Amino acid sequence: MRPTSSKKLQIGVMGCGNIARQFVAAVAGSRHVRVAAAASRDAAKSGQFAKAFKLPRSYGSYEALLADAELDIIYIPLPNNMHLEWVVKAAQSGKHVLSEKPLALTLAEAQAMFAAAKNHGVMLLEAYPYWFQPQTRDMLALIHNGAIGEVRHVQASFGFNLQNSAGNIRMNPELGGGALLDAGSYAMSLIRLAMGDAPERVAAHHTRADSGVDISTSATLFFSGGRTAQLYCAMNVGYHRLATILGSDGVIETEFLNHTSVVPGHPAGFLPSMMRLRRGFASTRPFEDILSSPGSGFVFCAEAFAKVIREKDHGAIERAATASCDIAASLDAIARSAQSGQAVSLVN
Repeated sequence: MRPTSSKKLQIGVMGCGNIARQFVAAVAGSRHVRVAAAASRDAAKSGQFAKAFKLPRSYGSYEALLADAELDIIYIPLPNNMHLEWVVKAAQSGKHVLSEKPLALTLAEAQAMFAAAKNHGVMLLEAYPYWFQPQTRDMLALIHNGAIGEVRHVQASFGFNLQNSAGNIRMNPELGGGALLDAGSYAMSLIRLAMGDAPERVAAHHTRADSGVDISTSATLFFSGGRTAQLYCAMNVGYHRLATILGSDGVIETEFLNHTSVVPGHPAGFLPSMMRLRRGFASTRPFEDILSSPGSGFVFCAEAFAKVIREKDHGAIERAATASCDIAASLDAIARSAQSGQAVSLVN
């Protein structure tokens, strides 16, 4: 691992798909990080990608990317089933790793990835872009400062309509497809943020597509102290990312968008993101609109990761790792509950 300095940390992108393109375009103007290389198993593809985004280097294999001594961070936007292998190999090569969500297909995979990072002295972070939005910071500040009292119930839903789905990796069970891992991971991560811990028990239901993946999943989650949550995700409904956080003394309603803008008409399609707060429990109390700074979640995420690397903030990474493992365990339990038709306990 190269020592950090005041210079921009150098990122290598593993894969040249749509998410990789969005990420590279977003961070191009960052003062703290710089994408310096991209890799694909097709050298021509990575070469075209590098040319399009004016990257200095491209590689025709992932192994060659990991051998690049100038890189500090590897960004992994590969299909879900490939995360374990390449996160571990990147850690073994001495690179910090920023991995797209969901980090893992199971809790055991997530634990293996974080163990590899720790064993090789690098940091691993799961890349939920909305986690790093100022709006999310403001939401957590409201919760932690008691604006709605004790959080007692959370409803989180993320869905979209996957049209022209033939060949889409989300419809391929072998690649870790399905609504739960794709959209449900976001809803579960929001629930984990608001609750602060993992559920004790879950009960879930899947509706499956012809390919075998879940086209929609709904779940009820039971937490300690009588707290509950409801999760819904789908790939056959209108686009939405919504959450309601119910406290003993108030309510927060929010979207949890990856990328935000002050007004519509952003060149990349970013939209304003809604969050509003009702304090107290009287029906006559109006909602307050909560306005937060906008921007690209990719930029916020990459720069936050660079900051903890420079500051060697292992505490922040450990907290994020605990959240990621709780999310992985919860998603695993939801999938098993939906498969069996029985509630699944997360408590040993």
